[in-house]
Amino acid sequence: MSAAMLGASALLLAGCGAAPEEDAASSDNASSSGSSASSDFLACMVSDSGGFDDRSFNQSSFEGLQAAEKDLGIEIKTAESQSETDFLPNLDSMVVQNGCDITVTVGFLLSDATAEVAAANPESNFAIVDDNAIELDNVKPIIYDTAQAAFLAGYVAAGTSETGKVATYGGINLPTVTIFMDGFADGVEYYNEQNNANVELLGWNKADQTGSFIGNFTDTGAGKTTTQNFLNEGADIIMPVAGPVGTGTLDAVVEANANGGSNKVVWVDSDGFETTTTGKEFILTSVMKLMGDAVETVISSDVDGNFDATPYIGTLENGGVALAPFHDQESAVPADVKTAVDEIKAKIISGEITVESAASPK
Repeated sequence: MSAAMLGASALLLAGCGAAPEEDAASSDNASSSGSSASSDFLACMVSDSGGFDDRSFNQSSFEGLQAAEKDLGIEIKTAESQSETDFLPNLDSMVVQNGCDITVTVGFLLSDATAEVAAANPESNFAIVDDNAIELDNVKPIIYDTAQAAFLAGYVAAGTSETGKVATYGGINLPTVTIFMDGFADGVEYYNEQNNANVELLGWNKADQTGSFIGNFTDTGAGKTTTQNFLNEGADIIMPVAGPVGTGTLDAVVEANANGGSNKVVWVDSDGFETTTTGKEFILTSVMKLMGDAVETVISSDVDGNFDATPYIGTLENGGVALAPFHDQESAVPADVKTAVDEIKAKIISGEITVESAASPK
């Protein structure tokens, strides 16, 4: 974890150029539904390099900002990062030039930039999605124990696989990525234990914390090639934990299924059936982080004068993480697997089943 953060820090510190223009989604006018007090409140957001149309965590977080604008009658501004060198300039633009009351940064890679700007501007409030490393009174972490929901997805994948092989891969080797892969691996293992089965997981070894990574969240071609390799090895259900790179997985599955395959995808962050286009009919389920809800709640608390730096931790119990419906794949999931997943969810919430990952929020 520290090595990843040091690498990110080096990239961030290299990016102190002029701030790019604000994204076209920015709003300079308050919604007419809010109070006059709320209309004077400015909430801002800085994306990571995936952009607000990533069909994943940036998009979900942005939808929470839009909901806050509509429901609270506040003003919003956004800055969409094209690369990691944009993080610091974008944050400076939000805080220094625009005077945002709260600035939400999206993604673990913005940790160093957020800490630097927040420390320099203690009168401004910040929230960061997917990071819990900043210990400042004006920074609220929004984090998720996604291993819990990924455990359910791993069980479903193992119980639905026709080949006895499933796979996962990541974008970058970060805790916010490997937490999905850990939970997925444990879900597959639990299925094997409970059903005297031997479903094999490709792409991730939880014990060694080693596996397949693209190295970024943007190279969809690499995602497609990685998926094709897994399919060639016999895996028929793939979970990409890689933001927009996952669309390459969908492309590979669409092509394979056009030639007679019955392969499936497990999406992450958002309900992929609702947020993707090509190949969504092959999405088995999604491991969801309800980021939009959390972002709106944190902004609302600040509007009400109740901001604090206590981390928001999304779990199965509080609905911060969840398994999406099976949608078009409903008939593909055996009835006994559906029943078991409901029971497993209840046991995780009660503590009877403990889902552990080195990356889980403490």
